[in-house]
Amino acid sequence: MRILISRTDGIGDVVLTLPMAGIIKRYFNSSTVLFLGKSYTEPIISLSKDVDVFLNWDEIKKDPINGYKILQEQRIDIVLHVFPNKEVAKICKKVGIKNRIGTSHRIYNWLYCNKLSHFSRKRSNKHESILNTTLLHKIKGFNKEIKFEHIDNFLNLSVERVPSCADILSENSNYFKLILHPKSKGNGREWGLDNFKDLIERLDKNKFRIFVCGSEEEGVLFRNELFKEQYDNVFDLSGKLSLSQYINLINNSNALVASGTGPLHVAAVLNKHAIGLFPPMRPINPERWRPIGKYVKIFCKDKACNNCKKTIKCECMQSILPKDVADYILEISQMV
Repeated sequence: MRILISRTDGIGDVVLTLPMAGIIKRYFNSSTVLFLGKSYTEPIISLSKDVDVFLNWDEIKKDPINGYKILQEQRIDIVLHVFPNKEVAKICKKVGIKNRIGTSHRIYNWLYCNKLSHFSRKRSNKHESILNTTLLHKIKGFNKEIKFEHIDNFLNLSVERVPSCADILSENSNYFKLILHPKSKGNGREWGLDNFKDLIERLDKNKFRIFVCGSEEEGVLFRNELFKEQYDNVFDLSGKLSLSQYINLINNSNALVASGTGPLHVAAVLNKHAIGLFPPMRPINPERWRPIGKYVKIFCKDKACNNCKKTIKCECMQSILPKDVADYILEISQMV
């Protein structure tokens, strides 16, 4: 079978979808796995050795006539609409994909899909990666229940080396290399620049090398605050790395601290210490979005709380103390 996974959204979402490729390969071992994603997330999708073909949604969308031809030539048997997208659903029906699987909670899927899975992401308590696998049950012959504690067994990843801050990394090879990703592009509740600054000041500059990362747009928001003082051991890499280079930086570092954003998920699946800062608020709580990996540490207020939903500043995130995060980093740095 030729099975297409469609996930045309962000980095973290795509990372949590990669186990599906491994599950398909495990249980349909003669299958070909295709992945439809955005140009931006291609470096993430390329990490998976279980994905045979990457299809670029941005290019297909830009040139529908040629895109139609590309999809038709792939002779796809099954499409799994992991991320609901009306345009994707429409073109997959138009090119004649025989089995089109999506959630019943999107009205247009009743028109464009012929196999519907009845579940709601918004109301579910299941982890995002497990919700993704729900669609697999609409494939004839698949009846396996995958548990979250086993989901990382289906990751088969490889990082290709690319030019990536080689001088900085080699100069600091004897230090514990920590990445801080302070912003989230609105995809999660943020910890606050004052807390990240406090964390930096608690870590011994003779033992730690700290890389502050993000897009150029994010760098504009935090540079003046985080770099008011001169730190010999802190490097501003915001806006200086491609996604492939950022992946390589993560792969050559020891730990990363962030809220529930894409780089945190990348660090986790690459088996780095992924230190996540989460609010206890559905649907963005760790039960739903915890990263996949062996070395994940979650800081989250231990109580149910929805009081901050309509406020910019989140009291639950502010209750996470820089001292506690620093103490944990000091603890794991002794093991390296």
